[in-house]
Amino acid sequence: MSAHTSPAVTYDPVAGLHTRQVTVRPPGPGEVGIDVRAAGVCHSDLHILTGDWPSDRPLVLGHEAAGVVSSVGAGVTGLAVGDHVVLSWFAPCRRCRKCLAGMAWLCTGTRAVANTLPDGTTPFTDERGEEIWPYLGLGAFTSRLVVPESAAVKVPDELPFGIGALLGCSISTGVGAAMNTAQVRPGESAVVIGAGGVGLSVVMGLRLVGADPVIAVDLSPERRAAAERFGATHTLDGAATDVAAWCQENLGGVDYAFEAIGSPKVIETLPGMLTSGGAAVLVGMAATGATGAFDLFDLADQGKRILGCNYGSSVGALDIPRLARLYLAGRLPLDELIGSVRPLAEAAAAFEDLRSAVGTRTILEP
Repeated sequence: MSAHTSPAVTYDPVAGLHTRQVTVRPPGPGEVGIDVRAAGVCHSDLHILTGDWPSDRPLVLGHEAAGVVSSVGAGVTGLAVGDHVVLSWFAPCRRCRKCLAGMAWLCTGTRAVANTLPDGTTPFTDERGEEIWPYLGLGAFTSRLVVPESAAVKVPDELPFGIGALLGCSISTGVGAAMNTAQVRPGESAVVIGAGGVGLSVVMGLRLVGADPVIAVDLSPERRAAAERFGATHTLDGAATDVAAWCQENLGGVDYAFEAIGSPKVIETLPGMLTSGGAAVLVGMAATGATGAFDLFDLADQGKRILGCNYGSSVGALDIPRLARLYLAGRLPLDELIGSVRPLAEAAAAFEDLRSAVGTRTILEP
């Protein structure tokens, strides 16, 4: 096995977003090399560009991807060269208390959120031999990467790579928010604020579990129309409608209110949408340090709950193959979630679409 050099979409605090040549080393013990075939453009990457989540080091961006195993390191037993995989950015350590309790999404041993491999290193260097770090432990906006075995989940070969990429983050997060975090039951009502890739995935999850009614809220007519196709029974323009008042006047409040934007101002309005005993589910990731204010008497008096949702409370090794099977069985209309497919060189344009809330999900192909 030898090192591989290819273009990568990177970010650093001085140069901003740009493309540079990076070299990735061969996989070491417990690691696998992946040929990336498709990568999704996600708000978590945009948070880096906007400074919401500051980075003091250069990063290879991208954390939502699918590809093919190209090489395996010593000790890898669950994967072989040629396997099709979806990459799970929150690579669990499988040893900490949370992992052993079946809550891998709360793993305390992962180094993914520190933008490193489990041993604290990076597999990437630039033309000058300087280290570049893998965003969320992956760095998927390039043609080849190295990840720990726990970050690569085998899926059926017939699963399209673009769909697989989205399973790695947005779909697992959104569907999982409904099914795992909130554990919505048939006939319960829900409102979803934000109909981007994650919000539409929440809508799909709600349809899977039989929620009714399901109200989707977005500023974009295009996204509201998409939400109806994905299973929303009602759609509202968030700029023209007081959503909390609408929910109370028409439904007496909803059982669940999902926020898929990460806006503190919007999050503060969620409890007002709820019926007594209802739950607000925070799916969108806010900027670090962001705070919100709630009517504390109302929360206690009405038994309302605020639920944090990280990665849809998903265990990648279990939930990603399950979602793949549901897609292949025709239960998840994920093809419609992909709005456009661009070459990796057009990453900047894809980020601008995301920033402007244009279209649905964009897939980049190396």
